[in-house]
Amino acid sequence: MQRFTGRVALVTGGSRGIGRATALHLAGEGADVAIGFFRDRVAAEKTVTAIEETGGRALAVRGHVGDPAKVRSIVDEVTRVLGPPTIIVSNAASGVLKPVSDLDEKAWDWSLDVNARALLLLARAALPGLRAAGGGSIVALSSLGSSRVLPGYAAVGASKAALESVIRYLAVELARDGVRANIVSAGVVDTDALRHFPARDEMLARAAAATPAGRMVRPEDVADAVAFLCSDEAAMIRGHTLVVDGGYSLIA
Repeated sequence: MQRFTGRVALVTGGSRGIGRATALHLAGEGADVAIGFFRDRVAAEKTVTAIEETGGRALAVRGHVGDPAKVRSIVDEVTRVLGPPTIIVSNAASGVLKPVSDLDEKAWDWSLDVNARALLLLARAALPGLRAAGGGSIVALSSLGSSRVLPGYAAVGASKAALESVIRYLAVELARDGVRANIVSAGVVDTDALRHFPARDEMLARAAAATPAGRMVRPEDVADAVAFLCSDEAAMIRGHTLVVDGGYSLIA
């Protein structure tokens, strides 16, 4: 099934984990995909190669998504090489894992810029192309920490809560332009990002045992949800946070 033939997707943080799985999924359904990255060019180029080996078109483009000039440059480069992106997946994430009492302004600003401000910058930069195309889809990646308290997650959790709020405003304000905006909030997924969490192994074991679905959420599960929200089948889903956690958050 080729739901995205003729469309261009930009996936920030698309070189590893959930971003890579999403990029491969969208490419597998016919999209030309730009892989946004910041540090790991090798991983980004490997994702590009994986897409090209299946006959798709792909591009690795570097830039800091919290910087307005860099975000405009990313979108301009994607437009020049592949065409204007009409699928925007705001997946790049970062943050400082510290308790509230130890957070400083730099850690707070970094987390908010990369995780929440980036969504606003991407939407603004891509909007002319989205309008010219008659619309498109914006999907951002959140986490259960937007509404639950996790150890050392204050800055990231607050940034994810802000992200979910921004999506709701985008969904309403851009509806007239044919643009849909939604969130996928993933449960615990074993990716490179968890390497920085204290008690990582304990967290994974606890999540696996407490997930009613009987297994951990995989990056491909999250990618499936992102692709659905980008598709025409989700035309009337607006400003929604779709939780993909195998039922983990349902348990008291």
